[in-house]
Amino acid sequence: ILGFVASIQVSANDSVRVGDWIEMPKYGVDGDVLQINLNNVKIQNWDKTIVTIPTYTLLSDSFKNYRGMQDSGGRRIKRAINIKMSSVRYLIQDEIEQLKKSSLLGAYIDKREREIAEYNSTWNTDDSSPVNGRRMTNIGLFRAYVLAYAKNNPNIHQKLTLLVRQLAPSEYGLPLELYMFTKGTQWVYFEDTMADIFDHLLAAIKFFDLEIFELPASDDLRLLMAEKNIV
Repeated sequence: ILGFVASIQVSANDSVRVGDWIEMPKYGVDGDVLQINLNNVKIQNWDKTIVTIPTYTLLSDSFKNYRGMQDSGGRRIKRAINIKMSSVRYLIQDEIEQLKKSSLLGAYIDKREREIAEYNSTWNTDDSSPVNGRRMTNIGLFRAYVLAYAKNNPNIHQKLTLLVRQLAPSEYGLPLELYMFTKGTQWVYFEDTMADIFDHLLAAIKFFDLEIFELPASDDLRLLMAEKNIV
């Protein structure tokens, strides 16, 4: 009786269809629905194993259906780069001029320079200290660069949410999170697109004189001990 009622409600609510990708960690389910009948639901996981669960569990337990993601045409990237906070600083003019050579940053830097100059002039800021008034920072320009890079990436969906934001600092540094969607939902395409973006950003970050946070490795400790002449 439970299976009969469940199959009717699942069909009426259109909560699960054959071909949907569903996830139910409690039952070890993470894959495509192959079959739905009165008594059970058959799912093929991504590791090609087959899981069969009672149909009524689709009503009694929660599950995640990825159909909405697939229908939207975009798959979410939500990953952060942890910045070493001690590497965050103000930029001097020579460094700003060097970063202007970037085709993605040139126009943005010109605009920011005008805004900053107007603000500092209006408030008669004292230039003897960099903390007075407004200044450009390496983390601020890097965030602008990441956003511009994403907006000019043909594999990123421009009609869905696209932002680059700072999360709360922690003992692991300052997280700079990329929140955006790829133009396709296929697994391989999604992973390739995300890897290409982070490959580029991890290589480009050194031009902003920023450092990625990493816990000390064995090589770091050996180098420190060598510098301190510790045997």
